[in-house]
Order: sequence, then C-alpha cells, then structure tokens
Amino acid sequence: MGLLESKGLAMSILKRGNSKFWYIQFQMNGKTYIRSSRTTDKKVAEHMERDWRRQLHLQKFLGEREPITIRDAISQFCDTKKGTPNHVNLLIHARYLEKVFRTHRKMGDVTSEDLEWLKHKRFEDGYSAATLKHTFNLFRGAWKRAKRLGYQVSDLEFPMVRLPKSRLRFLSVDEERRLLKELDPNRESFGLKPLEERTPLLKQQLQDNLDLVISLLDTGARYSEIAGLQWKNINLTERTISLWRPKVQNESILYMTDRVHRVLRRRHEVKQSQYLFTNSKGEKRGYSTVSIRRAFRRAGLSDCTIHTLRHTHASRLIQNGINIYEVREILGHADIKTTMRYAHLEQKNVSSRARDVINRLNGLNEG
Repeated sequence: MGLLESKGLAMSILKRGNSKFWYIQFQMNGKTYIRSSRTTDKKVAEHMERDWRRQLHLQKFLGEREPITIRDAISQFCDTKKGTPNHVNLLIHARYLEKVFRTHRKMGDVTSEDLEWLKHKRFEDGYSAATLKHTFNLFRGAWKRAKRLGYQVSDLEFPMVRLPKSRLRFLSVDEERRLLKELDPNRESFGLKPLEERTPLLKQQLQDNLDLVISLLDTGARYSEIAGLQWKNINLTERTISLWRPKVQNESILYMTDRVHRVLRRRHEVKQSQYLFTNSKGEKRGYSTVSIRRAFRRAGLSDCTIHTLRHTHASRLIQNGINIYEVREILGHADIKTTMRYAHLEQKNVSSRARDVINRLNGLNEG
C-alpha cells in the first residue's frame, strides 16, 4: 500500500456516518471528488472508483467527454426554462418521452434512426404534426445544451416535420353532437363493459372525459388549464372561473355557460380532491387524452384534436359578433398575431352584416 499512500489513494474507499454504503473520495488536480457507490461490496466500490478516475483522466488529458443520459439532459434543459411560459409544455413532452423513448440511455447512443422511430411512434399514437414538432424542439434543445456543455452526444439529423397547410378546423353543431354522443358515459359500445359491470373508477373516468370536453368547448381554455383547475378557483355562486394561464403567464376570469355551471355544480357535490379533474390516484389529472381522441375517431372526426375544441369556441364567438380583440382576451393570447388566424371568419361576418345594412337602406330608399 506504500505506493497508493504516496499518491493519496489509500482513503479512496471509506464509510461515512451511519451509511451502509461505501463512499468514493479522492483528489485530482486540486479538486476533491466524492460520491456514494450505492453498494455494500467494497470490491465493487473500488472498481467504480477506478472507472471514475479513468473517466476524469480522459476528460482532462485526452478530451473525452462525460456521458449524460437522455433523461438527465432533458431534465436539465427543462430546468433552464423554469419561470417561462413554455416550461409546463416542455414537461408534458418530457413525460411522453419518458414513457416511450428509453431515456435511461446515454445521449451519445441516440441515432438518427431512433428519431425517425419517435416520429413514427408519435403519429401512430394519434398526435398531430404540430405536437411532434414540439417534442422534437424539446429533444433538440436538450441535445444542443448537452453538446455545448461538453457531454458526449451523437451527431444527429432530426427528421423533417411538415405542418399541413389546411383550413382552420372547428366543429359544426352536428359534429359536436356526434362527439358528445360518443363520450356519453352511459353509452353501450363494442369493447366497453355493460353498464352493470362497470367499476366505479371506470364510470368516473367516462364521466370525466365528457365533463372535460364540455368545459373545453364552452370556455375555449387550453387542455392543461382545465385539467389542472382547482376548486379554489371556482365560484359557483358568481359562476366564474379564475383561470391561470401558465403558457402565457396571465390570468383570466371566465364566466360559466349554463352547461358548464351544471357540470361543475354536479362535480362539486361529490368532490374528494382539491382538483376538479383527477387521475386514478386522486391527484391532478395531467395529460390524459387517449380516450377522448378515440371518441373523435368513433365520431368520424379523425382530423380533429383536443385543440380543435379551442378553435371551435373561438370560431363560434367570431361568427356571432365578438371581435378579434375581444376573442384575444377570452383565449388569453399574449400576442394578437395568434388570434389573427380567426380573422377571415370575422371578415366574413362583417361582410354579411354590411350586406344587411345596405339591404335595409335600399329598402328605405325604395319605400
């Protein structure tokens, strides 16, 4: 051990406090390194210590970069966005990647083929091109940051995601009726247990999907805004919803329609959580839309998404005389440019009102 002691390595493996694990502790280039080995086997801990020293040596003298997992790279990138309007949206896409992409792997092991698979998987799960684009924006941001900080990353070519140029999609009254019929919690359909065999949890989930869609249709709110609502933000007497919009960091006071008031009053009578909508554990619902997307398909609305409900609300307001600037306030848009996608509907509405004015004047002149 004389040689090890002369290099200051004799105390590399040691016990600390009451911990059952061996700790690795040493100095290199004037810096102290310490971490738990998470093992009670001293030989394993010694092996880990040698690997760690080798890794640090390669980084210092040979320029080899430190590896980082996909999970850690994404988590660190999301942390840099805390306090920004986009943070919540990034976390939603991070949770999806955690489910499907084996994020325990090293960022340096990811291939362009993996990203092509992710693109196919996202579409297979029924998500839109716009949603996929957000997913890749998250992954690209984490990848670029890891690369900039000197971690091992692959050279990646991200797949092209083309956003379709199509008319603004919103539901007609008949389409809404078909959708709500497919969400009816008392419906009988293939693959769904008979009413008498359904568990209380299944009944609640079916009712939740219907109530959530009605709330989205009648408020025009984003999914995350309604799915995360707490009862403290609801005033059933005044019929108001105090809605915090994390994406744009502003707050709106929305007045309930009669339909939403009936839904929330019924839910309030049996509430068991601080949240209006919960998951199976009684916690905040989170992003759970598979059943609703299936209802869209059963209703023959496969070209629609959850966001179509928000478009439907805005379009109906415009078509019935609410102007662009008023709609901007209701939807909680930070930039009027976002609301301008509905401008053609307002122009059509103004044109028809102008026709009616001229017709009335022509009638007076003819009289």
